[in-house]
Amino acid sequence: METVVYLFTGFLEAGKTQFITETMRDSDFNDGIRKILLISCEEGIEEITPDMLGSNVSFASFDEEQLITPDRLNAMQKRSGANIIFIEYNGMWALDRLYSSLPPDWTVFQEIFIADSTTILTYNANMRQLVVDKLSSCELVFFNRTDSKTDKEALHKLVRGVSRGAKIIYEDKNGEVELDEIEDPLPFDINAPIIEISDEDFAIFYRDMTEEFDKYKGKRVRFKGICATDSALPASHFAIGRHIMTCCQDDIAYRGVVAKGTCGLKIKTRDWVTVEGTLSEEYSKLYQGKGPVLTVEKIEPAEKPQQEVATFY
Repeated sequence: METVVYLFTGFLEAGKTQFITETMRDSDFNDGIRKILLISCEEGIEEITPDMLGSNVSFASFDEEQLITPDRLNAMQKRSGANIIFIEYNGMWALDRLYSSLPPDWTVFQEIFIADSTTILTYNANMRQLVVDKLSSCELVFFNRTDSKTDKEALHKLVRGVSRGAKIIYEDKNGEVELDEIEDPLPFDINAPIIEISDEDFAIFYRDMTEEFDKYKGKRVRFKGICATDSALPASHFAIGRHIMTCCQDDIAYRGVVAKGTCGLKIKTRDWVTVEGTLSEEYSKLYQGKGPVLTVEKIEPAEKPQQEVATFY
């Protein structure tokens, strides 16, 4: 039987405990009959006690990241008899540890990042990698403790710099909730005869293209990138892209698309070129399946950009 997991992430004193308590008092989540296990991975000022949620709720905890293992999680579930799991995760722990330790029949149904709107930008400035870690896979970002002075544009930009798909909700100090309705216009014209991608916008272009490729099919694009040749590709095929940094130097990785056709230009790995061509979806050994392929119509040598590594800011 599948075990449903609701995962709540965020930093200390962000309001996770209150959010979880309110969620578990909702009859849609807790009917008072089905057995639920709440696993806590940190101790905050607020504490959830059994009398707050009902006798059908059991409790377990981890106080060290390395203790999280599939065997321990299975044992906790077996003791509780629950097939619904709530996890309050420590914001200072990487999510990879948890996801790699989940038993095979545990499925994360929803991941929610709870953030204190008055402190999250400071966390982002000082612990960017941990913030990105939590934003990368969440479906919902819940900013609480907002007021008339809250810079929602900055909070919105923080989320969209990592995820274009996560929903954003703001809650003020009176408990009033507001859905985020800030538009996310692309910094280039996707309906232009040739979509011109500036050096500064490559990361945004690449993420948007890979997430919503259908709207790029058949489109003609022009951008600067660094070439990578691969013996697995047919003759006159190569990869064209950029090194992209999401949050810090440790996560810099080359991201690109397969290009076919060189228009007679000799291509070597690490050559910078400006390409123009039409995007389609085709099979490639490089993808081990279907993926975006650029049919090159124009190509010319180019100088490397002032900032070689592309970013989202």
